[in-house]
Amino acid sequence: MRVGFGYDVHSLVPNRPLILGGVRIPYLYGLDGHSDADVLLHAICDALLGAIAEGDIGRHFPDTDPQYRDIKSTLLLKRVMAKVKEKGFHLLNIDATIVAQKPKLLDFIRRMVNEIAQVVEIDASRINVKATTTEGLGLTGRGEGIAAYAVALVGEGLL
Repeated sequence: MRVGFGYDVHSLVPNRPLILGGVRIPYLYGLDGHSDADVLLHAICDALLGAIAEGDIGRHFPDTDPQYRDIKSTLLLKRVMAKVKEKGFHLLNIDATIVAQKPKLLDFIRRMVNEIAQVVEIDASRINVKATTTEGLGLTGRGEGIAAYAVALVGEGLL
């Protein structure tokens, strides 16, 4: 078995949709980025790539490449999962944390888990997503951005 760790952060800006875990969240601001800027899925991608020793999301999907402009991160996650399988691994579980002062995310967590499970093709019971604040501290606490952390466990061979 191998474990990978991922982290991502993007700033909040007006006139962009807020997408987390592949789910559109109603909010006044969205995350700024080359793709849809889904920090949760980006952190999961990095965790998976780390577990299979394949670098990071920027190496595979550079923000300098116009083909990734506004791309849905669910598609990036599908491509990362294809790499996991190509290298002879299978995904065992994901644990992730979203760090955001606002908006409150509790009502959207189940939908995020189900969306991620569908994309990575494992049972939703193997995915955990939680949200926390920083009690007003730092860029997330001031509402300037949202961050996410993720770990992924993969095993060699087929299930």
